[in-house]
Amino acid sequence: MILTAHQPVYLPWLGLFHKIAIADTFVSFNQVQYLPKDWNNRNRIKTPKGPQWLTVPVLRKGYLEKRIGEIEINNSVPWRRKHWRSLVTNYRGAPYFENYAGFFEEVYSRDWQYLTRLNEALLEWFIETLGIEVRLLSAADYEFRGSKSELVLDMCRQLGADVYVFGALGHDYAVVEDFEAAAVRAVFQDYRHPRYPQLHGEFVPNLSIVDLLFNCGPRSLEILMAGQSGVE
Repeated sequence: MILTAHQPVYLPWLGLFHKIAIADTFVSFNQVQYLPKDWNNRNRIKTPKGPQWLTVPVLRKGYLEKRIGEIEINNSVPWRRKHWRSLVTNYRGAPYFENYAGFFEEVYSRDWQYLTRLNEALLEWFIETLGIEVRLLSAADYEFRGSKSELVLDMCRQLGADVYVFGALGHDYAVVEDFEAAAVRAVFQDYRHPRYPQLHGEFVPNLSIVDLLFNCGPRSLEILMAGQSGVE
C-alpha cells in the first residue's frame, strides 16, 4: 500500500495532486501545528498583472500554539466575496470557467468557521473532479505519535503502508534508515511542473489548481501527470 499525507492547504498547487494520484491512501494531516505565512490559508491565481495571493484570514489569538484543525477563520473580513470576485474577474474568459463556477460560487456563499473544514471540502471536490481514485483518511481519527520522521513512520505502521511518498522537502527530515528497518520504503516526490495554456500572457508555474482547471478542464489530470518520473 502506497501512502502519502499533507497538511490541509488552501486551493493547492498541482504537485499535491500528483503526490495524491500516485498513492493508494492519502491522509489529511490536520493535527500538526499551524504554520503562518505558509500555504495553509493562501495560494496564488493569475491575473493580467501577474500572480495574486488569495488569503483566508484567520483569528490570530494563540494561533501559533494551535493545531491546524483548531484554526478559526476571521469572518469579520469579507474574504469570501473578495475571493469569488477575484476568480470571476480573472477567469471568466477561460474555456472551462463556466464548468466549475457554480461550485465555487456555492463554496463562497457558505459560512466557514474552521480553516481545515474549508480546505478539506475543497480538496475532496478537486480530487473527485480531477478523477483521482484514492482512499481519503483524516489524522484526527487516529493517534499518530512522534514528530517529523517518527510521526510519519508511526502513521505508516498504523495504516499498514509498504511505501510512503514524501514531498521534495522530505529530504530535510526523513530518517530513511528507520523506514528501512520497519520494512517501509521511503520515496521522495520529484515533480516537474508542466506547461499548459493560460490566460494573461507568459506562462506562470506553481499556481493554484484552479488555474489549470479553468484553462484545461477535463484534461487537467492528464496534464498534471504528463512527463512525470513519479518518485525517486
